[in-house]
Amino acid sequence: MTLIRPPDLLKPLDRAFALEAVRVTEAAAIAASHQIGRGDEHAADQAAVEAMRLAFNSLPIEGTVVIGEGERDEAPMLFIGEKVGQGGLAVDIALDPLEGTTLTAKAMSNALAVMAMAEPGTMLNAPDTYMDKIAIGPGYAEGLIDLDAEPGDNINALAKAKGCKPHEITACIMDRPRHEALIAKVRKSGAAVRLITDGDVAGVIACTDPGTRMDIYIGIGGAPEGVLAAAALRCVGGQMQGRLVFRNDDEKARAAKWGIKDLARKYGLMDLVAGDVVFSATGVTDGSMLKGVHRVGDYLTTESVVMRSATGTVRWIRARHARGG
Repeated sequence: MTLIRPPDLLKPLDRAFALEAVRVTEAAAIAASHQIGRGDEHAADQAAVEAMRLAFNSLPIEGTVVIGEGERDEAPMLFIGEKVGQGGLAVDIALDPLEGTTLTAKAMSNALAVMAMAEPGTMLNAPDTYMDKIAIGPGYAEGLIDLDAEPGDNINALAKAKGCKPHEITACIMDRPRHEALIAKVRKSGAAVRLITDGDVAGVIACTDPGTRMDIYIGIGGAPEGVLAAAALRCVGGQMQGRLVFRNDDEKARAAKWGIKDLARKYGLMDLVAGDVVFSATGVTDGSMLKGVHRVGDYLTTESVVMRSATGTVRWIRARHARGG
């Protein structure tokens, strides 16, 4: 559903909350950073969740979590449907306080704290299932890629659009047994494959940055993460398609609970996130897109990116925080 609002009511979301969003992800990243390399995924996630919720509740918003830590009976806070903020501008919130709990626990790269705020009713209420995804960055004709096309056809189409050969394309794919056939097909096309262990939000976003040398994201990952990645793509441009993947009847029932009737629907970028949106991510561990939290003397340093769909503005923010801040 796309919510129609007069333009003057959209401006506060950009102007007032772009930098406030960064403070939310910074808080979560700093809290999670104390658990880097300690082998406790639960402790890392809990620290990030508690810090993010506290930061949200300092904002002048009437926020509703639509992508969160789970349903009320599964998560004590930041669950789907929870209200956050002090009251004010109504926004829907998609979040992952720690995208990469395993990455953090094992001190591996690309762990992030991630959130997006959008106009109410404009983000897909994605159930906690898998989603088959394909995404590329900005600058290409609409419809260049297709989730239903063969991987080689998508690689060839992208190479032609870039004015290069397929062997100059690199596909980002999550390293999972379910992707063995996909990886083989991509390599058969001549393209290289960059495997990631976790963190498909970072993987999708990386394809929008030429500096990462990743050109296309393909494969199955979390559906909530798909909405978060789509929020970032809405800000910087790009193309994305996704389709929910269900493993059992329980997951299908969850989808029905959130109003999803067509279980086989192929979602485009605007189907996933339709309205004005602000996206923020802060690095927890060093990664392809952002540096993680570092301790330098009496300070902590963070690196974040905040994006605004209304203007296409992308701000990279480095901050220094007093220890414990």
